Amino acid sequence: MGETSVIVEVRGGAVWATLNRPAALNSITPEIVDGLHAALDRAENDASIVAVVIAGNGRAFCAGADLKYVREQCGGDEAAMSRFLDSVLGLLRRIESFPRPVIAAVQGLALAGGLEIVLCCDLVIASRSAKLGDAHANFGLLPGGGGSVRLPRKIGPTRAKYLLYTGEFLPAEELAAWGLINQVVADSELSDAVERLVGRLAEKSSLVLRRMKALVDDGLEQPLEVALRQELVASAVHGYSHDMREGLAAFDEKRKPRFLGR
Repeated sequence: MGETSVIVEVRGGAVWATLNRPAALNSITPEIVDGLHAALDRAENDASIVAVVIAGNGRAFCAGADLKYVREQCGGDEAAMSRFLDSVLGLLRRIESFPRPVIAAVQGLALAGGLEIVLCCDLVIASRSAKLGDAHANFGLLPGGGGSVRLPRKIGPTRAKYLLYTGEFLPAEELAAWGLINQVVADSELSDAVERLVGRLAEKSSLVLRRMKALVDDGLEQPLEVALRQELVASAVHGYSHDMREGLAAFDEKRKPRFLGR
């Protein structure tokens, strides 16, 4: 079921994980969780992969948890609900800490758990018609995948509270102005724009990208002086890497570097 709920394919140096429950707006079930883990496994075990792309098939990127599944399988069963939420939280944390860049390619609706997936991605490209929102309050629910924690860290507490309290869906261009989205493109250009971004990342050292991601994410959780010391230590260690030596040699020889990711 996970394999059909999430289509996993390699395209241009990236593993594309396309949520494939269009009739249910790609809402999250255990099969979606398993399918996304399979995509991450595929990327983690292939040194030629430079990024992971999460996309959605149909009218939505992801409309959040499948409320029919929650009602029928978890309703009134606290243990079942905890197991489901724990599985989603584990997936989101894996996306967030994955050692390669993770890109959200957002079309249509990204709501509740769908927004929480977006929040865990490193980069976000959205189609012009996309709309994003929290939506939990619309159904008397609380965020269970980190929305109330990650959203204010991304866009600030005042804007986050607006989305959380009102349940409103905002257009991609407005959320790009808020800093949640990197780029908004025409609907027909979404895949091409993501592939161009993957191509740019493929020119870089995968070791540098991995270490940069760790520095940014860890630095956000540390006092300024601690984060600066961590960066200095990482930079000193990086001086022993092949890719730094290769980059400097390529600069000196006026050629493109040939990075090996080590």
